[in-house]
Amino acid sequence: MPTEADFLNTIADYLTFEFPMIVHGRGYLFDSVKKNSPPLIDVPPLENKIWKEFFISDIAEIISGTNINASERINGKIPYITASASNNGVTDFVSNENSTLESDCISVNSNGSVGYAFYHPYTALYSGDCRKLRLFIKNKHVALFVANQITAQREKYNYGYKMGTARLNKQKILLPVNAAGEPDFDYMEKYIALRENKLIQQYLDSIAPPEIIAGIVPLNKKIWRPFLISDLFKLEAGKGKGAIHLENDSNGISYLGATNRNNAVLNFVKPKENLIQRGNCIVFIRNGEGSIGYSVYKAEDFIATSDVTCGYADFLNKYIGWFITTVADKVRGKYNFNYKRSDTRLKRESLMLPINGTGEPDFAYMEAYSRNLFAQLLKKYLER
Repeated sequence: MPTEADFLNTIADYLTFEFPMIVHGRGYLFDSVKKNSPPLIDVPPLENKIWKEFFISDIAEIISGTNINASERINGKIPYITASASNNGVTDFVSNENSTLESDCISVNSNGSVGYAFYHPYTALYSGDCRKLRLFIKNKHVALFVANQITAQREKYNYGYKMGTARLNKQKILLPVNAAGEPDFDYMEKYIALRENKLIQQYLDSIAPPEIIAGIVPLNKKIWRPFLISDLFKLEAGKGKGAIHLENDSNGISYLGATNRNNAVLNFVKPKENLIQRGNCIVFIRNGEGSIGYSVYKAEDFIATSDVTCGYADFLNKYIGWFITTVADKVRGKYNFNYKRSDTRLKRESLMLPINGTGEPDFAYMEAYSRNLFAQLLKKYLER
């Protein structure tokens, strides 16, 4: 039987896809679901419900996807779903169309990251490496519940034993039942909706949402000048010697490396005191094809590979960190696999920053600007 933690992870994964999409201008993806939340009513815990096995085909129609080769994809606004275990299964945005185009479905990976299931409220296209499930009950929260239960079966599948249409039709999942012995969709909806709301509130409580302030000076009205990274920061190399020397732990400490995704987090590992580097710093990525030149702000303590360098400064906080990493990322185009961001080159890099009346970096302005922008984006998400 699933645990509450399982469902919280599924909801959290969905929200960490939804939030960036909305604040990055793709809020149109979620227009169809923003008014469909039920009243937030507590329901019995999972262990107090009676559970029964159901074939997936009892609750959904299973439909094959259609591949769109990379060379055939036309840039656009439609999510293209493939067999990925991240980003809610979305790997591209296209303007192509085919018979798989549909909204309010679940994708199940039949290849690649076999067995992962994701809910898609938006109109999307589904590749041949996944199956599209058209639930007979159309509801966001029910779909998230069902997706969790399908993903729970993934351990029995692998690259050599794929989750194709025939096996999906024969696959059973556990669902709570009502008095008639049928899937209790009302319970599923209320269970997920309440926990989704709690996770959002938990996030808001943790960040103390800032107020929107009027009258922030526009960027183009400020005077800017260059500052050497080595003059702004005390630089410290990553201490890690590779993942082989660490033990994975989903509840452990962030392990950072040469990636521009997931805020540079490669994995979570068990802490090793001699390798831990303190947070409230900017991590400059110095290696990794496609990632060299990126920078991220890290609030939390972490362990990092030697592919990154950490920059510390007394003036730093998350708002100033976000501002500076945005500026720092502008240099990434000059680096590549054959021209790496060595320690020497990093120290010689200049950052263009707004200045105050004395010609020094205007950290107060950077903080106010980022804080205000964050408040606006958060308001945009909460009003969806």
